[in-house]
Amino acid sequence: MKKLVRIIVWSLLAAALLAVGYVLLRPQPQLVDMVELTRGPLEVTVDEDGVTRIRDRYIVSTPLAGMLERVRLEVGDEVVADQTVVARMQPTDPSLLDARAVAQAKARVGAAKRRLDAAQIELERASAAEEYARKQLQRAEQLSGTQAIAPSDLDALRLEARLRADDVRAARFRVDIARYELELEQAALLLTDPEQGPGSPGEGETAVLEIKAPISGRVLRRYQESAAVLAAGQSILEIGDPLDLEVVVDVLSADAVKIRPGAAVRLENWGGTTPLRGEVRVVEPSGFTKISALGVEEQRVNTIVDLLDPPPRRAALGDGFRVDAHITVWQTDDCLRVPTSALFRHDGLWHVFVVDQNDRARLRKVEIGQNNGLQAEVIAGLKAGQQVIIHPGDAIEDGVWVRAR
Repeated sequence: MKKLVRIIVWSLLAAALLAVGYVLLRPQPQLVDMVELTRGPLEVTVDEDGVTRIRDRYIVSTPLAGMLERVRLEVGDEVVADQTVVARMQPTDPSLLDARAVAQAKARVGAAKRRLDAAQIELERASAAEEYARKQLQRAEQLSGTQAIAPSDLDALRLEARLRADDVRAARFRVDIARYELELEQAALLLTDPEQGPGSPGEGETAVLEIKAPISGRVLRRYQESAAVLAAGQSILEIGDPLDLEVVVDVLSADAVKIRPGAAVRLENWGGTTPLRGEVRVVEPSGFTKISALGVEEQRVNTIVDLLDPPPRRAALGDGFRVDAHITVWQTDDCLRVPTSALFRHDGLWHVFVVDQNDRARLRKVEIGQNNGLQAEVIAGLKAGQQVIIHPGDAIEDGVWVRAR
């Protein structure tokens, strides 16, 4: 009986020792970070810095040589078109009265008339193109209910109509400026040529040429402040409407080919509490070379963005302000997404580690579509609800026992 008890005791001790040895010597699970795959929206954007600029601006310059009186306007002052006197000029005897000055003034009047004619022709062409685009859009909208036209084609026609309307607006602005320049040159000719009659000063009077604001807006910068003798064509002031803004975003040429007119833009870090909405108007067809902060030469392309929010919502935004632009180049409302931190290259293909029901890491080949840097679209190889390992280390291999950290 005692011998049987000893056998049982020693057997139990041996079993306990074996159990302890197994616990001590068995492989420990690798602690990993896991995430569950889900379906949802995905957006791919081009992210770059942008700078605001006034869409239409005008530089007031001297129409002829003369003495410029001290400029009283300050930067930020409001001006009204054809009412606010922005500068005054007096003749410098005898330069305003010699035959050469008269001939030059007449030539400038003739050139201003030609510029006005060209601007009016451009306005007529832009108006015709805008009317044609509007009619095309109306026809397409009538067919949209019958599914005879694709939604993408309808969006393209809407964008074309809006662009042509912008062209008409810009052409009208150029006509107004050309008309102002003609009036200014004619006024300079009256002051220069003593034979012009009504515009000439009387005996004992000093001839003064008043230069009025060509457009309504604010003074953006002063090129000349003190009184001085200036030659014809020298800049005095720059005027623009701070509420009429657009954003210039220079992007890499490799990204520019992905951007299409009409693409949605989100503008952040402009100083407000919520992002501003924008839309790509045009991607300029010519690039330029820019040296990056790391000293690398890059080919960049300017992308022009229209602001969609009303001016009161962005009233504090001015000319030359910096913004962070996120230009949408691809988006979907539903796709299977995987964190890019779970992806790695193996044998030249994309792979992930999937955690199976036995808490084992399994190597899986996946096919990836669009990628925004944080998440990627899964085309094949994974299913929603699966657990994948993010940031897998060198210790993670196919079949390794893992446990959530």
